Amino acid sequence: MRHARRRLVRRVTRLAAVGGLLLGGTMVTRAVASEPPDASSVPRTYAASAAGTGGDLVARLGASRTAGSWINADGKPVVAVTDEEAAAEVREAGAEAKMVDHSMDELKSATSTLRSAPRVAGTAWVMDYRSNQVVVRGDSTVSAADWSRMTEVADGIGGFVRMERTEGTFTTRLNGALPLLSTAGRCSAGFNVTDGQRDFILTAGHCGPDGSVWFADNRGTQQIGQTIKQNFPGADYSLVQYASGDAGAGADVVSIGEGKGVRITGAADPAVGQRVFRSGSTSGLRDGEVTALNATVNYPEGTVTGLIETNVCAEPGDSGGPMFSEGVALGVTSGGSGDCDAGGTTFFQPVTKALAALDVKLLVAAQNGSGQGASPAPSASAPQGAVSPGDASPGSSAPVSGADAVTLLSRLADPKNIGPGLLVIAGSLVALVATRFIRAEQDRKAYRRYYSATWG
Repeated sequence: MRHARRRLVRRVTRLAAVGGLLLGGTMVTRAVASEPPDASSVPRTYAASAAGTGGDLVARLGASRTAGSWINADGKPVVAVTDEEAAAEVREAGAEAKMVDHSMDELKSATSTLRSAPRVAGTAWVMDYRSNQVVVRGDSTVSAADWSRMTEVADGIGGFVRMERTEGTFTTRLNGALPLLSTAGRCSAGFNVTDGQRDFILTAGHCGPDGSVWFADNRGTQQIGQTIKQNFPGADYSLVQYASGDAGAGADVVSIGEGKGVRITGAADPAVGQRVFRSGSTSGLRDGEVTALNATVNYPEGTVTGLIETNVCAEPGDSGGPMFSEGVALGVTSGGSGDCDAGGTTFFQPVTKALAALDVKLLVAAQNGSGQGASPAPSASAPQGAVSPGDASPGSSAPVSGADAVTLLSRLADPKNIGPGLLVIAGSLVALVATRFIRAEQDRKAYRRYYSATWG
């Protein structure tokens, strides 16, 4: 009776092990054969609101009937329009319409005239969608004579060009959010990107020319990489290729100080009125609001166009650092005026334009939301709906450094990986081997007993 029970247990165990092998093989096959999630599975976030209703309406109605869009205090998109028919279409789409006198075509014509005038370092101009004006600003370095000449140009354009003096100076922030150090000075790392074969750091172009070598320490013993592509002036972005070719663990995280970080899930263009966050190696994490788009800044080193204007503060050394909201990459720090004691204006190079020009993709958090490593970003996500700008946050938190890597067990437990199937197969093999070993041991003991009885 006892032997019969043993035989039954062995048979059941063998059947279970064989079934486990078949099940594990099926799980592995499905995991390998399954396609990665498409862009529609990317979390929809407030930070991508520029690609939402307001931007779509502006694109559909055209530059002759609209003059930009922005996010209101309640999170509702507002579109500036020049005729009642366009206003009706905007309201029908669920957005708010604001009647204005000057179209986007007129605003662009004004900025084109300003650009064609003799260049004056220390000046900047933006299209202020809310006031339907072009605002020209001059810092403390602009002489009275130069300012008078700029004013004459503005008066010739029309009454919708507003002249403003500003304190401080418009400078690039050379001196992330982790620091990058070279003989050219100190900058901050922006976002990790890839061309599919190698990984890079996207940072500001004014940080250093092609060939600049960057280190993580003042003594120059911990080499990070080398600048291989730079665009400045004109635009303000560059690529630093990692010396190892690999960004490593935590490539989807930007530092916000004190060992903490924010996971990056995608890239998008911001909207005027959107709450944004900036991190840098000098002043850490700061927040503010997008005040204008397509800004032109005449730095002492040259003119940069197409920038994002914000009221977020920044200081020397913050250059190249990331700007983001709700985990979505928006820009890298270019320059500005003021500091984080008195406040000021900071300009950013849009991430989307830099990615397109450099033909690279952002390294983002894994799409299953578990943060298990980084992968190239799909297209920008769209917002779920209106969200008050004040409710926006930097994004989901994450540790910075090697601790960002998850354990092997959590990777294997992820149902979207092949790990679970491999675990089932391994367990089944162990069960088969154990069953075989037990059977062999029992046969050996039975043979001994029989041999001893017959021989003696």
